[in-house]
Amino acid sequence: MPFTPDDHHYMARALHLAERGLYTTDPNPRVGCVIVRDDQIVGEGFHLRAGEPHAEIHALADAGDNARGATAYVTLEPCSHTGRTGPCALALVKAGVARVVVAIVDPNPQVSGRGIRLLKDAAIQVDVGLLEEDARQLNPGFIARMAHRRPFVRLKMAMSLDGRTAMGSGESQWITGPEARCHVQRLRARASAVLTGVESIIMDDSRLTLRAEQLQLPDAETIVQRQPLRVVLDTRLRMPLAAACLAAPGRTLILTTAAHSPDKRDKLEQAGAEVRVLPAAEGGRIDLRALLTWLAENEQVNELLVETGATLAGAMLAAEVVDEMQLFVAPTLLGGDARPLFALPGLSKMADQRRLTIHDIRAVGHDWRIIAAPVRD
Repeated sequence: MPFTPDDHHYMARALHLAERGLYTTDPNPRVGCVIVRDDQIVGEGFHLRAGEPHAEIHALADAGDNARGATAYVTLEPCSHTGRTGPCALALVKAGVARVVVAIVDPNPQVSGRGIRLLKDAAIQVDVGLLEEDARQLNPGFIARMAHRRPFVRLKMAMSLDGRTAMGSGESQWITGPEARCHVQRLRARASAVLTGVESIIMDDSRLTLRAEQLQLPDAETIVQRQPLRVVLDTRLRMPLAAACLAAPGRTLILTTAAHSPDKRDKLEQAGAEVRVLPAAEGGRIDLRALLTWLAENEQVNELLVETGATLAGAMLAAEVVDEMQLFVAPTLLGGDARPLFALPGLSKMADQRRLTIHDIRAVGHDWRIIAAPVRD
């Protein structure tokens, strides 16, 4: 059946509720639910964090007996399996809802469609696909991990107006202003993991952590309790033992390509790191596609935020593993001797250029933010 204006209104409300879990649900998806009876919202809910009740359970509790004969609007197909919580599809059946409107089918191929079949088998009307693209944009990482066994990769870079990221000496703090840095903190907060190269750690000694005072959100103190996993690519185990990220809250994972000196590995682990060996690609560097699969399967990484220098950023673009770029452009010039944004060797003629699709450009304080995606053939 075609969706009505009221259907759009209530699903939009469910998506708004789902956004309240943007920084807290990882590794679970962000999901919202609205229950409507006689043209009135009688129950609302959203998923807050893994291990706690799902959106449908909160909404059903809010609705109580008013759920019987009602319509439930859910941004993701209700689950049909028992994990740390019970199956939401069965809870909707037991509550006696008459109709369920779903934005997107669960992308997990092992469970996709089962929740919908359970509802239909109980003679509940199910309509799928309302505001589907909005729902997908809310959970790009969960969808990528479930459907493609890899995270959604978001590359964040800050540069001057002449496309430079640091002075020739490596000095880079700060190119952009406090508003842009606040936005970057929010990108970290929604990410499962933050990826960088050891060279960036050596140059900047970044902690790569969330800081409540920079998030500028009402529930910042709660959000920072879940620090994103810090992932450092370090093929030769050059990580300084005194690096700030090793002593920071949360986990620091060092990924390398060979069994190095047991003494250095032991010292790094004593300093707070976890060291893992991954397959090497040509040239001895970590195979980036294998890295993404490993992070998805072993660490349940949905969204991967890459904060790094020109070499690794260029390598990820060359490997065609970047899904989105967020470029912060400061109104300043660093000059021809400063360091470039990307190291992309081999581009010798115009036919070799890497084209981008720009999705959004807007001011962030005194800086500009460009959201773009690489064009793939």
